[in-house]
Amino acid sequence: MSVGLLVVTHNRIGHEFMRTASNILGLCPLTAECLAIEPDSDPGQVQRRGEAILRRLDQGDGVLILTDAFGSTPSNVAMRLGEDIGTAVVSGINLPMLLRVLNYPGLSLHDMQEKALSGGRDGVLLVESSSGQQQRRGSLGP
Repeated sequence: MSVGLLVVTHNRIGHEFMRTASNILGLCPLTAECLAIEPDSDPGQVQRRGEAILRRLDQGDGVLILTDAFGSTPSNVAMRLGEDIGTAVVSGINLPMLLRVLNYPGLSLHDMQEKALSGGRDGVLLVESSSGQQQRRGSLGP
C-alpha cells in the first residue's frame, strides 16, 4: 500500500503539473488523480467528485491533497475534503513540490506532507546574475 495523491487546482493546472512531472520522472509512482475546478463548476458536484476520488485513492495509508492558491475555491474544496481522517492538505503547489512528493512514494502520509512542504520551499529561489555568474538565493539565507 502507499499514500494516494489528489491534486485540486483551478482549471487544468494540476493535470499539467502531473503530466510534466510524469514526463520528467518517466512515470507516476503514486496512485494519483487531479480534480480541476472550472469557473462555472457546481460546488456540490465538485465536492461529490472529490469524495469519490478520495475513496478510490485511499488504499489504507491516506491521501495527500495538494492544491494551488490558499483561500481560493480549489483550496477551500481541498480543505473540506481534507476533513476526512487519513488526509493531509498542502497549499501552494509548484513543480518542485510535486517532484519531491513523487520521488518519495514509500513515505508515510505525515512524512510525505513534510516532503511536499520542503520541496515547495526549497524550489523557490531568487536567481541573480553577478559578473556573468549565476547565484541562487533561497528564502532562508543569502
